[in-house]
Amino acid sequence: MLFIGALIRKELRHQQKTVVWLAHELSCSRNNVYKIFQSQSISTHELLRISLILNRNFFEYYISEFNERKGAKMPPQK
Repeated sequence: MLFIGALIRKELRHQQKTVVWLAHELSCSRNNVYKIFQSQSISTHELLRISLILNRNFFEYYISEFNERKGAKMPPQK
């Protein structure tokens, strides 16, 4: 199962940015950022905001998981 909070935390560390920085960018407290890190899921609106702030498309993880679970392949483009 996908654990989006852990992926966000990992990307923040990869970019060598702090929790304080992300909290400032999200206009929230550090405690809220730590709650995000603990979250298995978050709203799409919040995920979009975080994706834009970190310049990382976190939705791609859900697409990958969907394809793995369904064994689906991308439909041919017309």
